[in-house]
Amino acid sequence: MNTPWVHKTSIYQIYPRSFYDSNGDGIGDLQGIIQKLDYIHKLGFETIWISPFFSSPQADTGYDISNYTDIAPEYGTMNDALQLIDEVHQRGMKIVFDMVMNHTSIEHEWFKESSSSKDNPKADWYIWRDKPNNWQSMTGGSGWHYSTERGQYFWSSFLPFQPDLNYRNPEVKKAMFDTVRFWLGKGVDGFRLDIFNVIYKDVEFRDNPFSFKLAPTEDDPSGFFQEAKYTLNQPESFEFAKELRAVCNEFGDRILLGEVSGNKSIIRRFLGDETNNGLGLVFDFEMLGFQFTAGYFHELIQRIETHFPEPFMPVYVFSNHDRRRSIHKLGNDLRKAKLLALLQLTVRGVPCMYYGEEIGMTNLPQPFATALDPIPHKFKLIPRFVFDALGMTINRDEVRTPMQWNSDKNAGFSSAEKTWLPVHENHKEINVERESLQENSLLNTVQAIMKIRNSEAAVREGSLRLLKNLPEGVLGYERKLENESVFIYLNFSDTKREIQFTGVKILFQTARSGEINGGDIQLGGFDGIILKPSA
Repeated sequence: MNTPWVHKTSIYQIYPRSFYDSNGDGIGDLQGIIQKLDYIHKLGFETIWISPFFSSPQADTGYDISNYTDIAPEYGTMNDALQLIDEVHQRGMKIVFDMVMNHTSIEHEWFKESSSSKDNPKADWYIWRDKPNNWQSMTGGSGWHYSTERGQYFWSSFLPFQPDLNYRNPEVKKAMFDTVRFWLGKGVDGFRLDIFNVIYKDVEFRDNPFSFKLAPTEDDPSGFFQEAKYTLNQPESFEFAKELRAVCNEFGDRILLGEVSGNKSIIRRFLGDETNNGLGLVFDFEMLGFQFTAGYFHELIQRIETHFPEPFMPVYVFSNHDRRRSIHKLGNDLRKAKLLALLQLTVRGVPCMYYGEEIGMTNLPQPFATALDPIPHKFKLIPRFVFDALGMTINRDEVRTPMQWNSDKNAGFSSAEKTWLPVHENHKEINVERESLQENSLLNTVQAIMKIRNSEAAVREGSLRLLKNLPEGVLGYERKLENESVFIYLNFSDTKREIQFTGVKILFQTARSGEINGGDIQLGGFDGIILKPSA
């Protein structure tokens, strides 16, 4: 099997503002990431994905870009970015930048020119209308915003200060493809693609139909009582994925990881035809709302295997910079966190882990009124318990707090008097330094599983077969590549379970308390094990 690196890699997501501050200004930066590369390398992840650090007014902390080929000064310089790329490659790792292709900041020179009149050279670089239709933004409310200077409305899929580019204009498409080529030419190994499925909108600007659905969900992005029929997942977007892939192919095998909302059939279309000539990988955000049961994951894996057979590869992700940290759904139970990590890192798919998940970092509740995140200010009149009941993360500041390196001031993140977001007070118990010294910590569990993943080809790129007739609450699967097999069993119950196996050796066990009696292996509560048949 000749599996491309894109399909057998592992991804560690860094939110640069919160990872490590090298110069004491309270904000994480590129030199900070460089100083912590050995940590990620030792952890075992091959690829790092870094959220945007391009020039930006930071109204949406970097996802509002004012210059795609320049670096925001708080993060460093172009030389720092080039050094980071080089340092990553020196360690045999890959680096992925976050590319926001759908929209720019209103501070981008393109938009300033476009909004200046109706007949300037960039007048058609954004989406303008004399009269709005009924389209709503992804964050609720009309996505149309009036420009007094131009005397027209511009369209924003996300927030008002993030106007959408008009990809029906060939000049826009060329400019953005040239931006992609610019960074690929600097050595970047690919891109994570922000809200990729909204790049094209209906050419006729037809009104979206009414829907009884209030809140968007991961498999159905419609909400706010409107079906997003003409603003999401348009046919041109699927073709655009193939065009972008062709641009990347000019530089060899590069990663394109799409942020897409929709059901598995929609996601599958962004990957292209049977040769996988679209995006290489697409997030499946349904699993962000996972249920911690063997039945849920058995059914999820079964559906994923059906929708993403070879040559396609799924992505397993349980948290990110926009969603609650996974341990929140686990009741802060470290046994469950270890079991979830075991599944994420051994199932057939590319694991994508958000910084701090490997030590069990938790959400830090913060008031909507003082949020740096602009989204909660749109909903300040709605009581917080409503969003909590819906499982929605409105204030994204709560999941973006500084990385907890040690128990010192500011968790070792920064020497500043004040950090850009507050450090969680539990950093004295939850931090890298402390967990690295605890043999059975979550950190060392992740590192041990990653070591097996990186040394066992069957786990990195083998097929998957779900196992049947297992005890209640136990999930099991075989990973197989040619004549090599590895078996993984996960006990999602709080009581001991017994599985029968002969002629195996234990590669790893999360609870490290299993007992072998003849051909039987005892799994403790919330315990998982990796087995390999003896030679």
